[in-house]
Amino acid sequence: MSSALSRSQRLPPVSLLLVVAAAAWLCLVVVANHMGSLPGTMGLGPASFASVWVLMMAAMMLPSVAPFAALYTRTFGDDRVVRMVAFASGYLLVWSAAAIPAYGLAYLADRATPGHETAAKVLAVAIFAACGIYQLTPLKDRCLAHCRSPLGFVFKFASCEGRTRDLRVGLYHGAFCLGCCWALMILLIAFGLMNLAAMVVLAAVVLAEKTWRWGPGLAKALGVAALILAVLVIFRPGLAPGLDPTVAPEPMGGMQ
Repeated sequence: MSSALSRSQRLPPVSLLLVVAAAAWLCLVVVANHMGSLPGTMGLGPASFASVWVLMMAAMMLPSVAPFAALYTRTFGDDRVVRMVAFASGYLLVWSAAAIPAYGLAYLADRATPGHETAAKVLAVAIFAACGIYQLTPLKDRCLAHCRSPLGFVFKFASCEGRTRDLRVGLYHGAFCLGCCWALMILLIAFGLMNLAAMVVLAAVVLAEKTWRWGPGLAKALGVAALILAVLVIFRPGLAPGLDPTVAPEPMGGMQ
């Protein structure tokens, strides 16, 4: 009975992440249907781009952080939901900050399209190559190991005190998560930021890397695949539809 009670007590704060992720996915479907498949910044200004980016990260990343959150909530006493919100806020703040370089890269994509086939190819090659190389580096291994085995991290911060403790934990864990997954996220520039199919695949890949038994091997395989794409995209530009030089981005009314 006590075990069942403990399990039920852990469920609400952790399930909150999944509810938020599900709501974010629904919003993304609406936004994608409204905006279509424009390349680069999609005609959005920095603030609107950042809002869409945060929505995407909430949808794609919160499910993968749920296993860690379930472990971390075991250290909670009172105010479990409030503490989970603080943790999730810190985690998403890190990914929100990532909107700045993401916008810069998307802006470069705007300059590469339309009508600049060579520039678009160069940027596509650079994106795929950067992803592939990073996936094979020790830094990727270290960040992924943290995300896959966070028990020591939980013990380290379980004794932390202060009102901002959970926010700090979210920031710290989010930094490792960003270090683990940023190379996969930049692929969205190549595939198209509002490419729902690409988002679903990348979200599944992130979850598999962090939770699947063969996650580290998958990360290496994806690195090799990205390097192959870096070569193939030279001859098949359609492999990077988000950098299609035949598609001209147009400002979105009301979303600047």
